[in-house]
Amino acid sequence: MSELIFRTARRDDVPAIVAMLLDDEVTASREPAEPTGEEVDAAYWAGFEAVDADPRNELIVAELDGEPVGTMQLTFIPGVSRRGAERMQIEAVRVRSDLRGGGIGRRMMNWAVDQARERNCRLVQLTTDKRRTEAHRFYASLGFAASHEGMKLAL
Repeated sequence: MSELIFRTARRDDVPAIVAMLLDDEVTASREPAEPTGEEVDAAYWAGFEAVDADPRNELIVAELDGEPVGTMQLTFIPGVSRRGAERMQIEAVRVRSDLRGGGIGRRMMNWAVDQARERNCRLVQLTTDKRRTEAHRFYASLGFAASHEGMKLAL
């Protein structure tokens, strides 16, 4: 495998990121029809702009041979708990479907955890849909523990 490069997402990555986000059953069940290229709707562009402008958020692309093959969002959350520790939240982890199972996701997660360590975060956390049983096994293999029950309220 060629070298996997991790970098901050650029505006021209948005169509590929959206395609990866929508390329699974869970997301497809809650999102409208799959937009690609110039059809990417304004909400995705606005989301990208908001993340890009926020110094506590990083939209990351894993690039292989000049193409985005993975993505994830890293959010750094300050807090008072844990003696004022900062934590990293990892969200929207995706690997292009034709490359899943080849180690890209593991390399992405290891890179993200290294970023948290460099920033002196005391905790890395993530949420994963209860229907994603393979993802649960994957995250457990990386040392993540299902220590809390997450709850959401859709608005």
